[in-house]
Amino acid sequence: MIGGLVQILFFQGLGELVSKLVVPLIPGPVIGLILLLAFLAIRKSVPQGVDVVATTLVQHLGLLFVPAAVGVVLFWPQLKAQAVPVAAALVVSVILTVAVPALLLRMMAGDEGDAK
Repeated sequence: MIGGLVQILFFQGLGELVSKLVVPLIPGPVIGLILLLAFLAIRKSVPQGVDVVATTLVQHLGLLFVPAAVGVVLFWPQLKAQAVPVAAALVVSVILTVAVPALLLRMMAGDEGDAK
């Protein structure tokens, strides 16, 4: 499990390095995730340690929302004062979050998606 965690953190660190030196507009963890995905695609399998760590993280994903909830409670007066722009940003981001992967999936599926 430690080996898997080290591999995941290695790719995150590598992503941070690439973000700082080459592509400052994209966050380091996103670049690290893409690099890890490319590594796994080239390897054509998921190492056991990475699988165990990823499964454990997904099982406890709810804990990652605790800091966000604390932030909402902490900044509630500011959020309440800016409710309309915050709500608009949330609605637009939800629409984009649903629409962009759907469009990408449709583009990537190509003729396979039209066959059904």
